Amino acid sequence: MDNGPGYTALTPLAFLGRSAEVFPGKTAYVHGDRRVPYAEFAAEATRLANALRASGIGPGDRVAYLAPNVPELLVAHFGVPLAGAVLVAINTRLAPDEVRHILAHSGAKVLVVDAALLASVGLPEDAPPEVVTIPAPGDAVTGGIAYAELLARGSDDPLPWAVADENAAISLNYTSGTTGRPKGVVYTHRGAYLNALGEVVHSGFTPASVYLWTLPMFHCNGWCTPWALAAVGGTQVCLRAVVAKDVWRLIDAEGVTHLNGAPTVLLTIVNAAEAHPLDRPLTVTTAGASPSPTIIAEMEGLGADIVHVYGLTETYGPYSVCEPQPGWPALDGADRARLLARQGVGMVQTDGLRVVDDDMNDVPADGETLGEIVMRGNNVMKGYYRDDEATTKAFRGGWFHSGDLGVRHSDGYIELRDRSKDIIISGGENISTVEVERAIVSHPAVLEVAVVAIPDDTWGERPKAFVVLRDGHAASGDDLIAHVRKSLARFKAPDVVEFVDALPKTSTGKVQKFQLREMEWAGRDRRIR
Repeated sequence: MDNGPGYTALTPLAFLGRSAEVFPGKTAYVHGDRRVPYAEFAAEATRLANALRASGIGPGDRVAYLAPNVPELLVAHFGVPLAGAVLVAINTRLAPDEVRHILAHSGAKVLVVDAALLASVGLPEDAPPEVVTIPAPGDAVTGGIAYAELLARGSDDPLPWAVADENAAISLNYTSGTTGRPKGVVYTHRGAYLNALGEVVHSGFTPASVYLWTLPMFHCNGWCTPWALAAVGGTQVCLRAVVAKDVWRLIDAEGVTHLNGAPTVLLTIVNAAEAHPLDRPLTVTTAGASPSPTIIAEMEGLGADIVHVYGLTETYGPYSVCEPQPGWPALDGADRARLLARQGVGMVQTDGLRVVDDDMNDVPADGETLGEIVMRGNNVMKGYYRDDEATTKAFRGGWFHSGDLGVRHSDGYIELRDRSKDIIISGGENISTVEVERAIVSHPAVLEVAVVAIPDDTWGERPKAFVVLRDGHAASGDDLIAHVRKSLARFKAPDVVEFVDALPKTSTGKVQKFQLREMEWAGRDRRIR
């Protein structure tokens, strides 16, 4: 195909090259007392790229990072692909055996690890990567060579902020692996470029934006936000860990205008002792789990503007957005929050979403008929790395199958009802765990809840709720069951409520329902749909 004489391959590398020219003295990122301008940010990425090349890294080689939201990982989002390599950002909460598997499967030649996470490193026996250690506060650098030694191998010689093939891999992200070994999801330069621009549009990033890193940068490359902020010349504030007092301190001290996070991060922010009404606009983009109308209303009560997005690792993070309609601001808070809790419509860079039955026919737009949410387009993965069989299965019928069940409303908006494996079928009736969870968390005493299926000799399976109460609040199981029955059919209310101190979660804030479900079904067979 002839792309014409004006064609250039799309890559988010061009974003940093442009901002270094347009905003050379503007602050690109902040970390503690460090305030680094765009010209220096670009120079750091260039030196890293040259250092990797001097270390034997060639086109397509994988370079792994195991680090929290520190500048070194931010720089890697540009420096690694600038070297022609593929970035593998690893979940910081994985066990050594899980890290070992990812390093072996990806074939990473270099592992850059934060000193505080060295205990999490498991190296494959065959062809282990060279280990480079980033110093961490209070930690002496041990293991491999120091990050400064790696950089010393490089030079400041300029490199083009361009690629020859926009469909070449830019990063390799591993799924959570809750039902087996994690799969490697291949992102391309083209997909990352377009998804970053989608983030600019829907989160409203501008050169005046100050973005706080409360979302793990390893998760879907931080939803492509490192590239999105560089595209507009915004400022990124790095944060090693989501600690409520630090989040509020930085919101106030740095004039934060944007942050991203799962609903569990929003809970941390809302329930912090430091929480207070905001004196400036703050856009909070949330996804990773279905947010309840309750947490949306609580964040709005502080003065935040909520952008609700939906996606998966396989879709570069956010793929859909709940676009506010002109009449929504006039609605009362509860009604507006209920509408904002839907997953919405495809973002501008996508081909949109469908909700389909088993034969790939679209379900009626009645807000009731369940189907699987499917997607396709530039912002769906290139495929699973070294797993053609899984790739073919995921794209059956020409669309990526999310495994999520949802409905389409009459206005065209999608609403997620459950993961296919989480839906409860009780006496032949479908019960959405998300719907039950939203009913329970609307009780003023409830902080968090997870609902799973438990075995029942009469109905096959029934709902059980695991509930975390708010500090200083009390409620009984009967109280919560009666509360659910006020808004949902009686058969949807849980039969059992168990109060717990915390719910098992992934590092990105998703509740690991499979742990709760496996505990309840020990010794019993349950068909996983």
